[in-house]
Amino acid sequence: MKIALMNEFSQAAKNPIVLEQLELVANEQNHQVFNVGMDSDNDHRLTYIHLGIMASLLLNSKAVDFVVTGCGTGQGALMASNAFPGVVCGYCIDPSDAYLFAQINNGNALAIPFAKGFGWGAELNIRYMFEKAFTGVKGQGYPAERKESQVTNAGILNQLKADIAKDYLDALKSIDKDLIRQAVGGPRFQACFFEHCQDDEIATFVKAHI
Repeated sequence: MKIALMNEFSQAAKNPIVLEQLELVANEQNHQVFNVGMDSDNDHRLTYIHLGIMASLLLNSKAVDFVVTGCGTGQGALMASNAFPGVVCGYCIDPSDAYLFAQINNGNALAIPFAKGFGWGAELNIRYMFEKAFTGVKGQGYPAERKESQVTNAGILNQLKADIAKDYLDALKSIDKDLIRQAVGGPRFQACFFEHCQDDEIATFVKAHI
């Protein structure tokens, strides 16, 4: 699995802490991690709005399989990500959230509050969240006897979102060009995207905004 981590400006200083814990878990599971957001206060500036655009580009182009995003509360990153088709983002504050989201909703992104409640032992909580999110088989239901209905409802929700959403490329073309340019302007994002993108039309769109 290819996993993208992205931090925005208010929580950029936390990136090394989160990245270290994510890589510890990912390496044990033979997953690849791509640090595509801000890694310090002086890095290419991103807001949670830009993170939503970036998550959608990476997931819809199949450049990555999963996105770990977040902001101070995690709520802005959650809403920005779920605004796009092809992104199913859950909110995660503890390991049980990560486990239940993986088993019941089986989405492709997690939004984490990197400021609220990020105190003593925060790195342990983050690591345990990643262990529950990325270890074992997803979509098994919880409790197990409810798996059938949960899988059905997750599929219905995904289809509902697809039915009411614009075509993804049409949606991208309707966004302010400056927002797109800022979102795709980071060198680590570009390296991950262009190396692993599997959709030529989306790649062409991104190239036009660099």
